[in-house]
Amino acid sequence: MAYQNMGEGALNYTPCRYGNSKLLFRGPQKDLDAPYVAFLGGTETYGKFVEMPFPTLVETSLGVTGVNLGCVNGGVDVFLSDETVLDICRKAEVTVLQIPGAQNISNRFYTVHARRNDRFLRASDELQRLYHNIDFTDFNFTRHLLHTLGAASQKKFATVREELRRAWSVRMETMVEKLHGDVVLLWLSDHAPDDGTACDAIAGDPLFVNREMVEGLRPLVKDVVEVVATKDEIATGYELMVHSDLDAPAAREMLGPVAHAGAAGVLREALLPFV
Repeated sequence: MAYQNMGEGALNYTPCRYGNSKLLFRGPQKDLDAPYVAFLGGTETYGKFVEMPFPTLVETSLGVTGVNLGCVNGGVDVFLSDETVLDICRKAEVTVLQIPGAQNISNRFYTVHARRNDRFLRASDELQRLYHNIDFTDFNFTRHLLHTLGAASQKKFATVREELRRAWSVRMETMVEKLHGDVVLLWLSDHAPDDGTACDAIAGDPLFVNREMVEGLRPLVKDVVEVVATKDEIATGYELMVHSDLDAPAAREMLGPVAHAGAAGVLREALLPFV
């Protein structure tokens, strides 16, 4: 599949809303009366800096309406609290749920913003006791917080990481149950869920999610699709993304259109039985 580098500038994502949801999704808005596949996830599902993200590519290849419900920096919490989104997914032929990281959810150590799940709001008394020398008013984002906690004490941070994993597993089980199990999970990353070093690191996505966590959900869903982008695919994809100079650092964090094309190809085969 060929791509065209549109050069400097920004994409027009034609943002839209559905029903009573306060979230802005990537448009154009789709007709929900016709049969459709719902795509639920974070920044990669939204397709930031990517002209043709994998939901669009799957829609084209299958000839079925694809509703992109990707939410930039969205975690599990933002979808669990949005009945409009949940209802759209329940009425879909099937929902593709991109596996999110474990950092952007409220847990017993900290609370995140209800819609901007990457925003850190407050530390619990328990976290303040654990890291009594840290001033938590300095943090606005979850990754900044986690980097600081990890640097301060790896031993203490192991406790934080395990709490995030526990909270993620509980929240994801709830999500799948609310969607009535008509879900295909998508692992889309630069590493496999078996890579213990990468899964423990405060880098990449989905942050801290490992094979055990994914397999814990397998009995509850229709299928689990795994797509691991290579370094060459990511590097090539960066050159094909559409972004301004100001957005270049953020674009470096994305997988890019080559990875999206790979995901679309694998998803097409996985979704054929449902459409």
